[in-house]
Amino acid sequence: MKILRQLSESIGVSGAEGEVRSLILKLIEPHVDDIKIDTIGNIIVTKEGTGESKLTVMLDAHMDEVGLMVVGHSSKGMLRVAAIGGIDERILPGKRVLVGPKKLPGVIGAKPLHLLGDDECDSVVKIDALRVDIGAGGKSAAESKSPLGTRIAFDTRYEDIGKVVRGKAFDDRAGCAVLVHTLRGGRLPFDLVGAFTVQEEIGVRGASVAAYATKPDLAVVLEGTIADDLPKEVDVSPTTELGKGPALSLMDRSTIYDERLNRWITETAEDLKIPYQFKQPGIGGTDGGAIHLSQEGVPTVAVAVPCRYIHSPAALLNKRDYRNTIKLVSAALERFDEDVLRR
Repeated sequence: MKILRQLSESIGVSGAEGEVRSLILKLIEPHVDDIKIDTIGNIIVTKEGTGESKLTVMLDAHMDEVGLMVVGHSSKGMLRVAAIGGIDERILPGKRVLVGPKKLPGVIGAKPLHLLGDDECDSVVKIDALRVDIGAGGKSAAESKSPLGTRIAFDTRYEDIGKVVRGKAFDDRAGCAVLVHTLRGGRLPFDLVGAFTVQEEIGVRGASVAAYATKPDLAVVLEGTIADDLPKEVDVSPTTELGKGPALSLMDRSTIYDERLNRWITETAEDLKIPYQFKQPGIGGTDGGAIHLSQEGVPTVAVAVPCRYIHSPAALLNKRDYRNTIKLVSAALERFDEDVLRR
């Protein structure tokens, strides 16, 4: 869990993943044979196989998280912001944030309840009407501390709270942690390419570049995914549920995942009695949307850790789900051979 904590508490809003990238490099450097940082900031590493297979298997996880960007400064020293990635505006007022590489503490302003009119109580403040307060005395002070383009991340401490842990950016630091653990394992018959990608939250951009460069024979996307498993008035799908194991995807908005690879993963789970579940089809998307279309096409599968409240200041994940995801991915790779793609 230490690696997950380190990754969760690092900051890497899309397009500014440097802190996360530096941490990952320290975690994996002794365990891989080649490391490249490409022109847009992806980490692409190779762990050479034993030579028994000529295939190349790509494991993908994105480093970036949702957040905000400074797009203006008011005369009072407040920061105007825009969203980076999908953020629910309802959750923002009053939240603590960290601004820029120096992690200046700030708060997203909220009008006092005492001053709200009846119409305001039932309305959502749009992001372009919100302001971030960093205690600057005026416009020039705000501009010097946080120039245009400065990234803003949620200020959230990682906490262990029983069967679950709480932290920010489990989408997709959970996937990054699974990939780190996998790369620390033993050598496999085939070459293993690990791609820690950038800018997934704004259009799977890093994955498109990484897949084109590495030309894998198949890809496994490692994610943190939606768990909407709290009680509801209407009986609808929970998408995934905490405590029921790693989540596999059949289809999302960008990909229909490869049936052969899903069969390979599920058979591994059943043989080893590792719990697993299927994510409700049609929800969200992953780097797989870009990877499976690369070159002449790449068979792709996704394995994810279910997380409540993703894309919010604090998410929850079940520790057993996380550990079982590591176990399942490692076991499936150990059982992989070329027959998987022939079935």
